[in-house]
Amino acid sequence: MPPDRTKYSRHSLTGLIRSPPLPSFPLCFHQAMASAQQYQVPHTPRVISPSPTPSEADNYSGPTTRSAARRRLSTQPPRIDEHINSSSSSSSSSSSNSEKRARVRSRSPILEGNSRRRMSRRSSAKNGPRKKGELSLPNGTVNGHLSPAAANKMYWREMSRSPSPLGLIPIHQKWRSFIHRHEIPRKTLHISIGFLTLSLYCTSFQPSSIHPTLLTLLIPIFTTDLLRHRFPTLNRLYIRLLGALMRESEVEGWNGVISYLLGAWLVLRWCPKDVGVMSVLLLSWCDTAASTFGRLWGHRTWSVRRGKSAAGTVAACITGVCTAAFFWGWLAPRMPAEYDTGVNAFAFQGVLRLPEMVRSAVGLSVERSEVSGVVALGVMSLWAGIVASASEAIDLFGWDDNLTIPVLCGAGLWGFLKIFG
Repeated sequence: MPPDRTKYSRHSLTGLIRSPPLPSFPLCFHQAMASAQQYQVPHTPRVISPSPTPSEADNYSGPTTRSAARRRLSTQPPRIDEHINSSSSSSSSSSSNSEKRARVRSRSPILEGNSRRRMSRRSSAKNGPRKKGELSLPNGTVNGHLSPAAANKMYWREMSRSPSPLGLIPIHQKWRSFIHRHEIPRKTLHISIGFLTLSLYCTSFQPSSIHPTLLTLLIPIFTTDLLRHRFPTLNRLYIRLLGALMRESEVEGWNGVISYLLGAWLVLRWCPKDVGVMSVLLLSWCDTAASTFGRLWGHRTWSVRRGKSAAGTVAACITGVCTAAFFWGWLAPRMPAEYDTGVNAFAFQGVLRLPEMVRSAVGLSVERSEVSGVVALGVMSLWAGIVASASEAIDLFGWDDNLTIPVLCGAGLWGFLKIFG
């Protein structure tokens, strides 16, 4: 590098650098405090004790029953003096006041002792007998709040017929698909009653000899069901033995076998022979078909009512038509004539005619106002299918369908034959 350039660069790097003076300390502190006032530290929130005194709980109260609210308004408890003058009171009164205050605000077992049990007995006697819907505390007192279990007493009817296993029947958890979802053992028993009815009919058994047997079976089964609801040990044994044939709604409710026997007894006792047999067959086969196809394809069709779909209703109607055609058109004509004579005579004799009042109003002759043979069988079979599907879809006072289906089918078939038979 030439010497003249070295000299030039040395002069350019030497000299003084001017900078502004630093601010004074009081000015810096004033500015820092001014900026800190913009972001105040929040105050510590006020924490309410788990068991507030009456003055602290005046502004809030949980949901209570109407009777508890009326009792609370009519009999207000005396307020606790929160400002106790310890200097003017003696040592004995100070200790008693501290014990009372600790008993209200704390749950310490040291201060409670026997006085807590006395207070619970006094409060229970004061409030009167506990109602069903009120919540009972572990110490036996009632605070007037609603019990969650009593919020919906008809919760079994709000559930689906085959909900997810709730653990009420142990075998349902082990066989979820075979027993719980598809109810194979229950449906097998349901269908077998129809074949048993046909076998009794084909072996010359008459309704007069069958309905006393049904009543004899109904009495001990109903008594057993009544006892198992009173004794939990018997109920657990009952569920362990017959759980595969039960629904979870029948753990606390009545067994469906009782309704089944009662419905079959009513139609066989009071209806004509063919109407009674057909009512039992429609209960056995149409109800099972509606349940099976309703579970398979019910979610793809519209709902007839809660728990009933159009798929199940159509399946019940088709099954009813086929059952009536099979019984009246094929099986009954092949039986000996002496089976169905006298008091055991059929209500359907293969002929349907218009009532005399309608016939005279229209001006038809007797020959032109009646049908027989295949046409009469087709009309009767179609009506049986309609009655079966309608009785399966109707909810009659919330009763079990094992009772309502045979009764409604018997009434529908017998009424139709009374008018057109």
